[in-house]
Order: sequence, then C-alpha cells, then structure tokens
Amino acid sequence: MRKPLLISLLALLVSGCMIGPDYFRPAVETPPAWRLSEQNAKDLANTTWWEQFGDPVLNDLMATALRENKDLKIAAARVEEFAGNYGIVRSGLYPQVGAGYEPGRQRNTLPGAAGPSTYNSYQVVLNAAWEIDIWGRIRRQTEAANAQLLASEEGRRGIILSLVGSVAGSYINLRALDRQLEIARETAKSRGESYEIFKLRFEGGVISQLELSQNKSQYEEALASIPPLEKAIAQQENGLSVLLGRNPGPIVRGKNIDQLVLPMIPAGLPSDLLERRPDIRRAEQNLIAANALIGAAKAAYYPTISLTGLFGYASLSLGNLFNSASKVWQYSAPVSMPIFTGGALAGQVQVAEATQQQALFEYQKAIQEAFREVNDALVNQDRTGAQLVAQKSQVKSLELYAETARLRYDNGYTSYIEVLDAERSLFNAQLQYTQTQQTQFQAMTNLYKAMGGGWVAEAEKMSAQPAGK
Repeated sequence: MRKPLLISLLALLVSGCMIGPDYFRPAVETPPAWRLSEQNAKDLANTTWWEQFGDPVLNDLMATALRENKDLKIAAARVEEFAGNYGIVRSGLYPQVGAGYEPGRQRNTLPGAAGPSTYNSYQVVLNAAWEIDIWGRIRRQTEAANAQLLASEEGRRGIILSLVGSVAGSYINLRALDRQLEIARETAKSRGESYEIFKLRFEGGVISQLELSQNKSQYEEALASIPPLEKAIAQQENGLSVLLGRNPGPIVRGKNIDQLVLPMIPAGLPSDLLERRPDIRRAEQNLIAANALIGAAKAAYYPTISLTGLFGYASLSLGNLFNSASKVWQYSAPVSMPIFTGGALAGQVQVAEATQQQALFEYQKAIQEAFREVNDALVNQDRTGAQLVAQKSQVKSLELYAETARLRYDNGYTSYIEVLDAERSLFNAQLQYTQTQQTQFQAMTNLYKAMGGGWVAEAEKMSAQPAGK
C-alpha cells in the first residue's frame, strides 16, 4: 500500500505546475547608433584599457586597488551572503531529515501501587518532512534567490567598474594638479626674481612706486595660487590611498600628464550595452527575482501538502532498545490551505506585482542612463579634444605676447600694465590647458566605464590574485 502511495505522490510532484508568470526579457528600444560616431574606434572593450596610458605606476596602483579596496571586499562578502541564502531557500525542495536520541529516568507513584516505582526509558528516532511543491512556490522562491545571487555578483562587477574608473581618474587628476603646482611655482620663482630686480630699480630711482607695487602684486598672486594646489594634492592623495585600501598618505608618481598616452576609443554598438554593463545585468536579475516572487505569492492561495514520517525504537531497557518489538513508526500527509485571511494574501500578491513593476522600470531606466552616459562621454571626449588644440595654440600665442610685452617695456615703448596683462593671461592659460588635459583623460575614462565590456572580467581576475602576482 505504501509503494503505490509514494509513486502517486511523486507523479503529482513531477506534474505540478508553476504558478505565476515566467520571465521573458522585456522589449527594449535601442538607438541604431551613437550620437557621435568615431571612425577610429578600436575593439578594446575586452582589454585592460588603463595600460594604454603607458604608466607602470598606474598599473601597479590599479592592481593594488583591485586586491585591497574595502568596498570590493564588502561586495565579495555580500555575494557569499546571497549564495548562502540561495542554499537555504533551495533546501526546501528536498526532504528534511533529522535524528534524535533521548534517554530518561523517572519516578512515578501509580494509583493502587504499593509504592513509587523508578524506571528508565530510551528512544532513538529518525524523522523526515518534505513539502511537495505542487504549485511551484518553493521553485519560484528558489528562482528568485538565484536571481538575487546573480544580481549580487553583477553588483560586485559594478563596483569593480567604478573602482577602476575612480583609480584612473584620481591618478590623472593628481598628475594634473602636480603640473599646475609646477606651473605656479615656476611662475612664482620667475616673478620673485623680477620683483628683486624691480626693487633695485626702484631704489635707484629708475621706476616708480606704482610699477614696483604692480610687480609685487603679480608676484604675490603667483604665491597665493600655490597653497590651494598643495591642499588639493594632499586631499587627492588621501582619497586615492583609501581607494587602494590604505590609510591616507602620499602616492608614488610615474609619468607626468604630458607623457601619459590617451587611450583609444573603444568600439561597440548601443545594443552591446545590454550584455556589457554590470548595472544593466544586475537590474535585469532584480527584475527576474521580482517576477518569480509573484508566483510564490500567488501559490499561497493553494493547498500545501507535506509528507512527514518517523521511524525509531523506544524501550524501557537499553538492552532491548533495538529489538524488533521496540520499533515505533508514524507517517502522515497533512494538507492545509487558507480559507479566510482578511485580504492578506491579496495584499501579498499586490506587493509582489508592484515590486515587479518597480524592477521593470529600474531596468528600463538603467538602459536609458547607460545610453546617455556613453553619448555624453563621446561628446565630451571629442569636444574637449578640440578645446585642447585651441588652448595649446593660445598658450603659444600668449608666450610670444608676454615675451614681446616684456621686451617693449624694457625698451620704453609701453607701460608695465601691458606686461602684467600678458603674464597674467599666460599663467591662467597654462593652468586652464592642464585642466583641459585632465578633462580629456577623464572623458576617456568615463567612456570605458560607460561602455563596460570584458575588461571588467579581466579586472575581476586581478582582484582574486594574491599580492606579488
């Protein structure tokens, strides 16, 4: 009798249906091409693109960050958390088996007995319980837990993507600040030497107090620009140190910003982003999880059938515990289903469906934001390059202007006001040129971040390598 019952229950389990909607990727409208096409784009999305800068120091800093960054370690631990949760949820698909041993000794006084009696008892049991997932509730929960695990893995890859971009951007910004500080110090030194000459000329009655004051203010202007740059450099070093998983401190330098090589533009179609961007893949896994939980919520309307059983031995004597006469067993198949819940189940389904809608919109928004970021980075890189060419020409023109103005002043053809204007304009143009260099490098960094690609997987491999590899 037991064998046919078991076969029937297994057949019922196998033929059980899954309540709730199955997941299908939503249709997504993708632009046919990027807003700004680049004829020189290269298929570099699957390479460690930061090595194109040509700076071994930056490569070492990147490797350190991928090993030691604390946000990345937190994300890795979060993946382990979701892996454990997936194991917990998935275990509901299988029988739960337990065992117990209970020895005891007690003293009782029975009615009509001559006196109290003392006896021992021994019990060994093996129990099992198994919920038959006819309606797919546990399978939907398992599907959701698996999607959440995959989403956490994509979240970790997203942190890798941001970390690489942040380290590259911070290092470039640091080298740009170094160059600006170098310009400021060179300018202050040159103006200081000029001021010493002007003091001697003033003492000799060659120039007026007005010209001396103008020269001094120009010198002090250069001096005043140095402390803010020194402050910004120290703060940038501290921020980069934290990205490297270290306490705040100095950062070793490699090539200066003029020596760094601008990476090539990566190639890719708009539709590629659906598979290349970790944040989009994470949003889709969250959508899959939310979709599965609708089925789990709807399955609560249907009966729950469980198999429970117990087998063991019970005896008053330890020596007779495992005799056949001491066997005890029990099995049952309890069935339960809700009759009236006051709208609780309907509310749970409503919550699951609303959560799924939120996840759908988050997925669509993530795709749109990705398209925007790529287009912004392409336009930024292109227009900044054009700006840099113009500023480089401007610096050369102002260098000639300053040299000519100084020569005209020394020969008495113009006032010192012209020299002040020329040198102040040159100083500002030199600083702005360096800032634009930094902007162009940052735009390329942002483009690689926005495009995503196999380089994230390469960086993920680096994060798993021990130090010194």
